[in-house]
Order: sequence, then C-alpha cells, then structure tokens
Amino acid sequence: MTNPVIPGWYADPEARTYEGRHWIYATRSYTEYTQQMNLDAFSSVDLIHWNKHDSIIGMKDFPWIWRAVWAPTQIEHQGRHYLVFASNDIQKDGEAGGLEIAVADSPEGPYRGYLGKPLVDRFIYGAQPIDAHLFKDDDGAVYLYYGGWGHCNVARMNEEMTGFIPFSDGQAVRSITPPGYVEGPCMIKKDGLYYLMWSMGGWTNGTYRVAYGVSGSPLGPFANEGTILERQEPVAEGPGHHGYLYLPDEDEWLIVYHRRIIGDKEPGNRMLCIDRMEFEAGRIKPVIMTDSW
Repeated sequence: MTNPVIPGWYADPEARTYEGRHWIYATRSYTEYTQQMNLDAFSSVDLIHWNKHDSIIGMKDFPWIWRAVWAPTQIEHQGRHYLVFASNDIQKDGEAGGLEIAVADSPEGPYRGYLGKPLVDRFIYGAQPIDAHLFKDDDGAVYLYYGGWGHCNVARMNEEMTGFIPFSDGQAVRSITPPGYVEGPCMIKKDGLYYLMWSMGGWTNGTYRVAYGVSGSPLGPFANEGTILERQEPVAEGPGHHGYLYLPDEDEWLIVYHRRIIGDKEPGNRMLCIDRMEFEAGRIKPVIMTDSW
C-alpha cells in the first residue's frame, strides 16, 4: 500500500465495502468550485489497484445545481444504493441547493435524482447543509450526520430514504455539536460504543485535523476526547474529512482521508490516503500517517 492511493487531486472520501470490493467516493478537488460538477468513485479488491468510475451522478436530474457538488456519502439500504452529497455551497436559507440524495441499483451508479429537490435545503441549528455521513446501526436504522460552519446535526432516515423519522421529542433533526467541531462528521460503532469523528481547523491549509468523541448512543452526547490525525512531519499536513474501512478477516480498521503536501499553498491540492486506525479500551489511538505500509 502506497500513499496517496489514487493519483490526482481528490478530497472528502467516503469508503464502503460491497461483496469483497472496496469503494471510495470522493470530491474532485479544485479551488474553483465550478469545476466540481460531478463526483468520481474508485473501486479495488486489494486496496492497491483501483478502478476509476467517472462522473457517477446523473447531473441532468439536478438542474438547480450550478456551482459545485462535493463531500459524498453512500450507503446500501434494502437492496438499493443511496448517495448523499452537498451542492452549491449555499450561504443562507432560500438559496438553491444543500444536501442532495440520489439512488442507484449498484455501488458504481449511475446515481439518479431521487426527490426532485434537495433532502436538506436550509440551515438548522446553524449547520450549513454540507458534509453528510450516512451510518447504519446494527438494528438497520440509518442515521444522517452532517453540518458545516461549526455545527453538527443528526437525523434518522425513514425506510424509503425520502426524509426523516422524528425523534421522541418530535424533532426531525437534533443538534449534537461536540466541542471543537468544524465539519466532516464520521461515525463508527465498535463493541457497543459509538465513535463520532470530525474535522477541525481549516480545509485550505495545514491546520486541518481529526478529533473524536465516544458515546453509548448514536445521538451522543460526544465529548472531545482528543485529536487522532494531524500534521506529521515530514509526511503530510492538513489531514481530515475521512471515512473508514473494516477488514473482518484481519479484524483491522483503516482510515480513508485526504491530506496535503507540507507547505503547498494551493487549497485544492488534496490527495486520498489510507492508514491503519487502532482502538484500545474505548479510545482511538493517534493515527500514524505513512507513505507506504
């Protein structure tokens, strides 16, 4: 395994495994947003040789998207594959865009429009509707974590994946912002514990990094238990906005993330990498970034 795992500039990876094949869904990383008008996926059986699946979204189904798409998350539910992604970088309520949802019959797509409108198109609890992460619990419940601008929300998807099931208090969306949260939530469940991870710092520079919290519930609360991925000389800086893979045969967890070359001032120059992620006694150990392992 060598890092970066895929040539070119990509960011915000979501990773999944279906029928022995690993998938990474990623943002085309450009500083000029209008060049980010579709998403690419990559698949591999050995984590070394990757096939590119270009332009996986049927963008004609989203005529209101004019500026950009990025930060995908993907999940299989009841035999279909769903893709949620951010669009247009909306700055206030009333602007077109937010979090979109698309559907396909296979992991590679093509992902077609599902609702004819965004899934989330407004600011709730101050969270910009970006950076979605879909998590399926052991009981089959699918949760959507999302949010930028320093606010993290969670909602439970309905069975049709068209909207949300209200929580016991009647609210469809709940704020669960942990201390230090900026964006890029990611959820892992291991041994009955829920590990929420998120990105801190700024995505355009070397301050980007990942912290985490632990709870007995997917709804938290999540305290900030510390930073697990950050600038590491001489390897890289600005690591963050990640997903993960679990290899059951090896009982091994991998973190799939983007990072930057130290000192590179071009914000869009981000690359996809994979390293080992280890748990110990209810904690996540600091991740060691590598060029190869």
